[in-house]
Amino acid sequence: MWQSDTFNATRIDEELSWAQDLGMTTMRVFLHDLAYSEDPSGFKSRVETFLEISARHSIKILIVIFDSCWNPELKAGKQKDPRPGVHNSRWVQSPGSKALLNSSEYSRLETYVKDIVNTFSNDSRILGWDLWNEPDNTDMGIYVDPFNKTQFVLNLLPKVFQWARSVQPKQPLTSGLWKKGYSQEGGQFDEMEEIQMNNSDIITFHSYDPPDSFTQYINFLKKFNRPILCTEYMARPLGSQFETIMPIGRDYNVGLINWGFVNGKTQTHFPWDSWFLPYIDQQPEIWFHDILRTNGTPYKEEEVEMIKRIVGVKAYTADENQAN
Repeated sequence: MWQSDTFNATRIDEELSWAQDLGMTTMRVFLHDLAYSEDPSGFKSRVETFLEISARHSIKILIVIFDSCWNPELKAGKQKDPRPGVHNSRWVQSPGSKALLNSSEYSRLETYVKDIVNTFSNDSRILGWDLWNEPDNTDMGIYVDPFNKTQFVLNLLPKVFQWARSVQPKQPLTSGLWKKGYSQEGGQFDEMEEIQMNNSDIITFHSYDPPDSFTQYINFLKKFNRPILCTEYMARPLGSQFETIMPIGRDYNVGLINWGFVNGKTQTHFPWDSWFLPYIDQQPEIWFHDILRTNGTPYKEEEVEMIKRIVGVKAYTADENQAN
């Protein structure tokens, strides 16, 4: 998305117009350290273009800096085509394992964090900085992560918070809780979660669970008396659906950012188990993520109308539009 050869402002504008039509006000967007290091000034220019487009559509951006999910082996340049029938088959980590395990790379990562956050530190178009997505995720053994990956992230994550905070951004810093074992009766935060909670200005969390569990997580997190955003939810077959989760977010004053919007190269309409059983000759009975098809038409028309009703988007008739 961020490399010069494949950055597509026209497509971004089109998709964000669809998001605006749905009543969406926030997008969570992942950057990448390698794309920055290949072309720092061009990279920042493309981020600026993206923010200009998003502002035209009244959408603020939650920027993700690092991410521990999926492929740890990566390189800049043209990326491979998606694997047929597989969920998120070409997503790459940031930093990759080569940089994570090599402390001599940390000065490059520090430059990236400080430069990006400082450049946009007073930018009202940015809602906040999500500094590390699912930092100790090892992806169910799909890829061969370093055996000591978590220990390296435990060492690096506090530094990332320090780097970002040192340039004094006006936007909040966060890293989202995602394992949720802490919310069970008697549960406690583990070491990674302690770092996330102790350094985050606002609480962000992920939950693909059905309504009862989702509500339980919120009630647990409310006692910390900080703003709460759910930065990943909505996996239809798991019971995490717009019609069941959005009313909870509204009632508890919790922001919601679903995973997936327009079905495309990430192929996240396929379920997670497609990594083991690819959907080669068939489509899933129910889409896992995503709302719109590649051409902008809804996967489920009634679902789109329901989203608009919950967020208060007025459905004008042709006569009303003409009168207005």
